[in-house]
Amino acid sequence: MSPVVGSRGSSAGILDRIRDRLEGPNTLGNSTPFWVAFAGAVVALAAYPQVVGLYAILTSTKYFALAFLAVSLTVVWGYCGVLSFGQVAFFGIAAYTFGIIGVNVSTAAGITAAVVGAVAAGTLFALVLGYFMFYGGVSDVYVTIITLVVALVLNTFMAQTAGSEWAIGEAQLGGFNGMPGIPDLVIGVGETSIELGDIVPLYYALLAALVVTYLALRVFVNSQFGMTLVAVREDEQRTATFGYNIAFVKLIAFTIGGAIAAVGGVFYAAWGNYVDPTVFGVQFAALPVVWASIGGRESLLGTIGATLSIERMRTGLTEGIGPLGPEWAFVIVGGLLITVILLMPAGVAPFLDRIGTRLLDRVGDRSSSRSTEDAVE
Repeated sequence: MSPVVGSRGSSAGILDRIRDRLEGPNTLGNSTPFWVAFAGAVVALAAYPQVVGLYAILTSTKYFALAFLAVSLTVVWGYCGVLSFGQVAFFGIAAYTFGIIGVNVSTAAGITAAVVGAVAAGTLFALVLGYFMFYGGVSDVYVTIITLVVALVLNTFMAQTAGSEWAIGEAQLGGFNGMPGIPDLVIGVGETSIELGDIVPLYYALLAALVVTYLALRVFVNSQFGMTLVAVREDEQRTATFGYNIAFVKLIAFTIGGAIAAVGGVFYAAWGNYVDPTVFGVQFAALPVVWASIGGRESLLGTIGATLSIERMRTGLTEGIGPLGPEWAFVIVGGLLITVILLMPAGVAPFLDRIGTRLLDRVGDRSSSRSTEDAVE
């Protein structure tokens, strides 16, 4: 029997070490009930394609791609305190880069290289832009303005690339009409490659990537560097007095956010086999701020949940599902944003977490009282 006990003890020890890395003061859901609910939600999402039609799977896959854009802002704004309206810039640059390379080199190796090149392009752009802003002493308010202007400049420029002369190899940029013919996602080389052209495999690939990204970010924000990010967010000057390089900390957070947004851009381009300049537009740029504000900008899972829920609602309204027409989509989203800001300034996820914590505490207090009464009797 001892080997079995030892094996169980070893397994428990491994799980405890994993939870120690995933849990901390900078994330919500540091309890067993949370992880049980999280596992149940992932299983439900994995089973979702088996019970719905292809159109529902198609739209859900798009929401997953947008969730990368949303969670990239959570890292930059929620944990570092830098409000960036330019996450769509890295998202769109990666989408266009993936399309350009993929159209010109449509082999499995070429498309895999397109994925790497696209993520690298978005990350590098974030790194360069962040370097000039943070090491140039640009204050947070002006960072918000600059990132929005960068996105709008890209939107204006790409909308003017409609002529046949605006081509990179065989890839026509297409101007305001966009770039069609972007290839499906393929990972690998030759016979070992994995094709994700069908919508169901792409759905599972995005779901897996999103879950891994979420768990990795939990480890990151609860690490020592994550603690530094929060310190910068809470009191930048005091953190600087402890010898931390504030510009470097902000640059790293901004670059990581750009990389995550770039991953979403690749998935988005592969999902629709198309990208156009609206990915840089002000309306699209505002959406991540809405998602993060409603879900909770300091909550990774809250932001993801808000993205999936809000975009599902917007899709339903746009398609005329229910008594309201598509013109009500942004009216309802705007009203929801104002309501959450007024009643739940931290967002829905932190609000629900506080309620859940209080309920668990009450249950624990009642159990403790009953135990004490039984002991007295």
